[in-house]
Amino acid sequence: MAERKLDDIFTALADPGRRGMVDRLSIGPATVKELAEPAGMGLPSALKHLRVLENVGIVMSTKTGRTRTYRIDTSAFHVI
Repeated sequence: MAERKLDDIFTALADPGRRGMVDRLSIGPATVKELAEPAGMGLPSALKHLRVLENVGIVMSTKTGRTRTYRIDTSAFHVI
């Protein structure tokens, strides 16, 4: 089970855009717009990448009004 989760994490982080988002989130929470702009991504593309990261548990999000904010979920890296 842990091996499968680790494989999923590495697969999610294989994309440079997603790694950039995780790098940005390492300094603190950010909105979708704040994560999309440095990579030159549109919001729909950024949301797809963030969904991949959220599905494997690397990030989690909260929504306040129309703003969705993401933060790293360090528990995803406790697979062993």
